[in-house]
Amino acid sequence: MAQTWFDRRTHAGRRWTVEELLEAKRASGQRLSVVIPARNEADTVGDVVGRIHEDFVRRCDLVDELVVIDGESTDDTARIATDAGATVHSLADVRPELGTRIGKGEAMWKAQFVTTGDLIAFVDADLTEWDTHFVPSLFGPLLTDPTVALVKGFYERPFRSGSTDDPNGGGRATELVARPLLALARPELSEVVQPLAGEWAVRRSVYETLHVPIGYGVELAALIDVADTLGMDAIAQVDLGRRAHSHQSLHDLGPMAVQLMAAVFKRTRQAVPDDVTLRQFRAAAAGYTPVVRDIDVTERPPAVQVAR
Repeated sequence: MAQTWFDRRTHAGRRWTVEELLEAKRASGQRLSVVIPARNEADTVGDVVGRIHEDFVRRCDLVDELVVIDGESTDDTARIATDAGATVHSLADVRPELGTRIGKGEAMWKAQFVTTGDLIAFVDADLTEWDTHFVPSLFGPLLTDPTVALVKGFYERPFRSGSTDDPNGGGRATELVARPLLALARPELSEVVQPLAGEWAVRRSVYETLHVPIGYGVELAALIDVADTLGMDAIAQVDLGRRAHSHQSLHDLGPMAVQLMAAVFKRTRQAVPDDVTLRQFRAAAAGYTPVVRDIDVTERPPAVQVAR
């Protein structure tokens, strides 16, 4: 059954031209928003925002809103994104009465309150090798097929370390955590090539009904929830080619893994506290030094429940 879904719902990234999508957009009357969650991404956010703005805001009206949600950056992320053409919102300034938590999912959840698009595409801010065709490719299935609710991008993910460039070495959290979890808990999703892809798109009418983890579990949770509530055929995936981004250290992948596991555990009805303590160890001259991290695995309620 999974292979049948793969054949039906897997698309080439350049299948739709911008002109075709503009026609579909005008016929449907839908608005399109691109949201970029960012925190301390001054080195890359300007390129990501600037190129999307040039191709799909200035040159044509495919994208109605280009929004950056700045997650309390301490560098020039907000200024650079503004100068490049985005509307920038500080995480703490969006619905402040709801409080603020720091995390990628929190930024994506709060984006619902400052955007108006019927279709929302998310793009990561730390991309170093990518192409603007990502945007129309993500919107393509949603604009041309009303039965599709969520679109996942997938791509070759290289891993670079010094002079080493392993074309299949990226996506360590995907291969070591997300994919094994899905094999155990949701095997029907095993044909999703990049379950943690930061480039994905969703119908607002669907996203606003989902619980949203405040951290890195956001993409995995959305994938599982849409499959559970609407079925596999509500999900499509698009080949975007090649994508590179900055890599986290192995120790920093630990908290991410906790958030991914928490999202899956909650969806298999296992009790998970909102705060988890992760204890790691680093080798030192005098032995091993413990590193203790408190990890927030809170989930935000569906946006429709807190709409004004």
